Amino acid sequence: MTSRRRGDRSRFWSVVGAVVAADVASKAVAVATLAPIGLERPVLGDWLRWKLVYNPGAAFGLHLGAWSRPVFILLSLVALGILWRVYAGARAGDRARVLAVALVGGGAIGNLLDRLRASQGVVDFIDVGIGSARWPTFNVADIAVSCGAILLAWVLWTEEEAASEPAGAPAGGRAEPAANVVNTP
Repeated sequence: MTSRRRGDRSRFWSVVGAVVAADVASKAVAVATLAPIGLERPVLGDWLRWKLVYNPGAAFGLHLGAWSRPVFILLSLVALGILWRVYAGARAGDRARVLAVALVGGGAIGNLLDRLRASQGVVDFIDVGIGSARWPTFNVADIAVSCGAILLAWVLWTEEEAASEPAGAPAGGRAEPAANVVNTP
C-alpha cells in the first residue's frame, strides 16, 4: 500500500470518526438538555432554534408507518455498502472524493446508530427558518450527509466533464487562438 493510499485511509476514518462522535455527542446533549419534546429555544432569534424531536422516518418527514425503522435500517446498510465501493474505487490522492464519502458515511452511521438504539426514531434538534417558513428539523449527521452529497456530486460532475473533453483539448473545452498564423489567399 502506498503512503498516499494510507493517507487517504487515515483521512477517511478520521472524518468518519469525527462526524459520528460529533453527532452522537450533540444528540446526547440535546436529549439531556432540550426536553420536553417540541419546546423551541431561540439561539439566534427566530432564525436558529433548538427543538428536540424524534424522527421515525427519513429526511423531510418521509414516514412508512410501522415499516419505517426496518426499511430505513436496511437502506442505511445498503447505502453504506455502496459508499464503501465508491471509496474503494477512488484513485490514490483523490482527497475530495475521500472527504465526500467519509462525510456521507459518517452521517449515515450516526443516524443508523439512532435507529438501532431507539424505536422512537432519529434525534433531531436544529431548527432553522423565518417565522412559519421552517426547514425540517435536523441534526449533525444530516449536515454531514448533505455537505458530503453536494461535494460528491461536484466530484463526479467534474470527473465527467474532464472525461468528455477530447484528448489534448485545453481545460474548459475552449480552444486557444493560434499564435503567429499567417493567412494567405
